[in-house]
Amino acid sequence: MAARSITASADDAGLRAELADPAATVRFMLAGKAHVTFQSRKTGTRFTYRINETPPWHSGKRQPLHFVAVLTGPDHYEYLGCVYDCRAYSHGRASRIDRNAPSAVAFMWVWSRLTAGEMHPELAVYHEGRCGRCGRRLTTPESISIGLGPKCRGER
Repeated sequence: MAARSITASADDAGLRAELADPAATVRFMLAGKAHVTFQSRKTGTRFTYRINETPPWHSGKRQPLHFVAVLTGPDHYEYLGCVYDCRAYSHGRASRIDRNAPSAVAFMWVWSRLTAGEMHPELAVYHEGRCGRCGRRLTTPESISIGLGPKCRGER
């Protein structure tokens, strides 16, 4: 798995590590309890999202449903939309954030690139140093590079 940056860094966004491989990034984002930050290398603009998985029986479908929320204040997330069938993103009708808001447009744009197997060179994608599935702190270089701990890697 490609790891452009295994080194963890701390700034005002907190401890974070960069995800460089599109497939590993999608896998991390759909792991169940992911927190991910998209940052423009050009402008420095960033948005942080939380992606939570619901059990398949909640959605009535075989594939789990993933709720996407965007960080709008200190530890406050607002519902944005859903990822269906682990591929298709749809902006939520119940979202209080307009589909044309920069955070919504950014998620749709990045998600479409990642699911197509592309990582734009001006895009940095970070996780916060915790497993995207269980939330435990990541400690090994391999775990940090993909955002999943050893036990959680084996489950998917």
